[in-house]
Amino acid sequence: MTESIDNSQNPRLRFKRVSSDLDWPMPVAASSGAAGLDLAAAVTEPLTLKPGSITLIPTGWAVAIPPGFEAQVRPRSGMALRHGLTLINTPGTIDSDYRGEIGLAVINLGPKEVVVKRGDRLAQMIISKVWRPVSELCDDLDDTDRGVGGFGSTGV
Repeated sequence: MTESIDNSQNPRLRFKRVSSDLDWPMPVAASSGAAGLDLAAAVTEPLTLKPGSITLIPTGWAVAIPPGFEAQVRPRSGMALRHGLTLINTPGTIDSDYRGEIGLAVINLGPKEVVVKRGDRLAQMIISKVWRPVSELCDDLDDTDRGVGGFGSTGV
């Protein structure tokens, strides 16, 4: 049975084409259960990424995210598994006051060159509520069982 999603409370995103020659629809979810909107490469010609190289890849889109929300940009699992492509700053954050083109800081962690072609779906964008904490200075923090135990302190 397919789950129905109630969109009545969801934030409304407004997309703007940054490239006039963009020949695909605005970012959309690939399936009814997908959490993210796919972001594709808006390269004008195929781009070869050598192993270890980092490249900023344009998407051709800018977005208006409502106040109180952010977009998290994450790699697509299939591209990571098949080719070793991921985002160097994953997840990347798009703040609600940013209006520039969405760019993807892609790194090739795989052993072979990867050719990125126009329209290749490289990342996904998740919209999340932002909670702005109230910070306060104190002399002591509450005690916990873990205490100050850091990396690896809870076992493997």
